[in-house]
Amino acid sequence: MSQPFAHIPVLAREVAEFLSPRNDGIYIDGTVGGGNHAAIILEASAPDGFLLGIDQDQEALAAARAKLAPYQGRFTLCQGNFADIVTLAKEHGITGVDGILLDIGVSSYQLDNPDRGFSYMQDAPLDMRMDQSHGTSAKDLINEANVDELTRILYEYGEEKWAKRIAAFIVEARTKAPLETTFELVDVIKKAIPAAAREKDQHPAKRSFQAFRIAVNDELAVLEKGLEGAISLLKPNGVLVVISFHSLEDRIVKEKFKFHATECICPPRTPICTCGHHADLKILTRKPVTAKEDELMANPRSRSALLRAARKL
Repeated sequence: MSQPFAHIPVLAREVAEFLSPRNDGIYIDGTVGGGNHAAIILEASAPDGFLLGIDQDQEALAAARAKLAPYQGRFTLCQGNFADIVTLAKEHGITGVDGILLDIGVSSYQLDNPDRGFSYMQDAPLDMRMDQSHGTSAKDLINEANVDELTRILYEYGEEKWAKRIAAFIVEARTKAPLETTFELVDVIKKAIPAAAREKDQHPAKRSFQAFRIAVNDELAVLEKGLEGAISLLKPNGVLVVISFHSLEDRIVKEKFKFHATECICPPRTPICTCGHHADLKILTRKPVTAKEDELMANPRSRSALLRAARKL
C-alpha cells in the first residue's frame, strides 16, 4: 500500500548558504523529491526567483507540486533524469542558471515505502527503480545476471568483500526458485556472510542492497553525466551544490570538481588544448560538509550526507 510522500531535507541550512538564492535568480533542483529543498530556494529567492524541479519519481513530483503550491507561477516541475538536465532545461526555455542542487540517492519515502523494494528492513517485491515506469528491476537483474556480473556489481558498487560468495549463493538459490522479495534476498545474503564476519553496527545486506540499487538505476554514470550538464548550465558565479550519501558518489563529485578547477596542463605552445582542463570552477568546500549535531539528533539519516559546492568562474 502506498503512503504519503514524506522526506526530511538534509543540510537545508547549508544548501541555502551556498546557493544564496536571490530574487531574480533561476535555479534547478535536479532531484526535487517532495519539494522541501525547492521550497527553501523559492522562499529565499522571493518574490521573483524561478525554479525548475526535476525528478524521475511520479509520486515525488505529485508531492512536490502540493508542497510548492504557495509559490505558484514561480516553478515548473518535470519528470526526467537529471542526467538529461541540459535537455530538460532547454525544453523549458532555460539556457543558464544561477544555482543547481543535486541531492543524490534514495529519499526517506522511497526507503520507507514497502512498495518500492529499496529497503532490507521491510519485505517487498524486489524493484529498486527510481522510475517504476520502465527499466530493469532488481528482480530481473538478480535472477538473470551471471555469477561474474553479480560479483562485479557487489564489489564495485557495494564495496562488499564477500561479493563472490554472495553472488554464488544467489545463483544457487535461484536454481530452486526465482528471488522475488527483499527478505528472500536478505536471507540469501545472511547465509553467504559468516556470522562471525558481520559488522556489529551494520546490517549484513546494506552493501548489497546499495550495490543493486546503483546498478538498477545506473547511478554512477547518471551522476557523471549530470554533473557535466549542470556545470555547463551555470552562469558565471552560479553555484552547484551536490549532496551524496556514500563514498563512491562523493569520490565522483570530488574528482569532477577537481578536474574543472584545474588549469590547462597541455605542454607550452600546444596549438589546441587536448587535456580538457579549463579551470571553469572554484571549489567552495575543501572537504565535504556534514550535518551538525542538532540535525543528526532530528534526522539520523543525515549522518551519511556529504555536501560539496563549487562556483562557476
